[in-house]
Amino acid sequence: MSSSSSVKMVKFNNGQQYPILGLGTWQTKPELKESEQTEIYDAVKNAIDIGYRHFDCAAFYNNESSIGKAIAEKIKEGVVKREELYITSKLWNNKHNPKEVEVALKNSLKLLGLDYLDLYLIHWPVATTDYPTVVDSEGRFIGTDDSYLDTWKAMEQCAQLGLTKSIGISNFNIKQVKDILEIATIKPAVNQVENHPYLTQNKLKEVCESNGILLTAYGPLGSPYRGANSKGLVLLDEPIVKQIADKHKKTNAQVLLRFQVQRGVIVIPKSSNLERQKENFDIWNFEMSKEDMDLLESLNQNLRYVLFKPGSHLKDYPFNEEP
Repeated sequence: MSSSSSVKMVKFNNGQQYPILGLGTWQTKPELKESEQTEIYDAVKNAIDIGYRHFDCAAFYNNESSIGKAIAEKIKEGVVKREELYITSKLWNNKHNPKEVEVALKNSLKLLGLDYLDLYLIHWPVATTDYPTVVDSEGRFIGTDDSYLDTWKAMEQCAQLGLTKSIGISNFNIKQVKDILEIATIKPAVNQVENHPYLTQNKLKEVCESNGILLTAYGPLGSPYRGANSKGLVLLDEPIVKQIADKHKKTNAQVLLRFQVQRGVIVIPKSSNLERQKENFDIWNFEMSKEDMDLLESLNQNLRYVLFKPGSHLKDYPFNEEP
């Protein structure tokens, strides 16, 4: 089994080092039962024991308190020190008003039991109304007039206050990335987006990396959302992935994660299963050839598992279109 020291580190544009592999903590339900809170608590504790040091969190996931308790327990046990951990959280859409950004970040810190974050992201490039009216009857987000450009300036202030070491964006397309860069005093460190061989996002990757912004891939194994836009395709069942996995005597999941690592993309698979966590962490002892990588790249078809449904107020924001 790999140790935390075997994990490759990447360098942000501000010089901060970050593990290229992390644990995603997104949950499928907005309201978690006690048993589900226990599940994420146990998942984080197990992950730390395995060697994970990077944890991708968000206010919207509604589980930061459980994650914080798990982190505190492992620090108390002496398994890990705070400075050895890399904790990401995200600003939800209903907190985009510049006056609310610092308050929202501090609330995440309180729930996580931390003094600072390592990375704080704008979760989506759109502001929505507050709960419980975030979506309309058709599941479309109801927007407000708060600009993500103003939100970014408030994010910069949070970084300047030392509440977070780095700041970044999530689910931003090429136009939106360029919008941020035009007004930024502090560049985004990362742009976290859905990314896998069916959705390589190479145009976006090129624009981001040419401006010193790294991509983070969520849904790297495919997503639980296998809805209208998935064409019934299950990435983990893809024959080309299995062919490469058999060649290297690895699992399909390990190949998909290694694909991102070799592209220089930060990757955050989610799993609460102990054996799957171990499997996902054990990707450092093989290297795929250019032929392998080209085969995986050839699977791209701009297929998204995670769909964003903007309401009429947001019609000018093509979240789910290839720029």
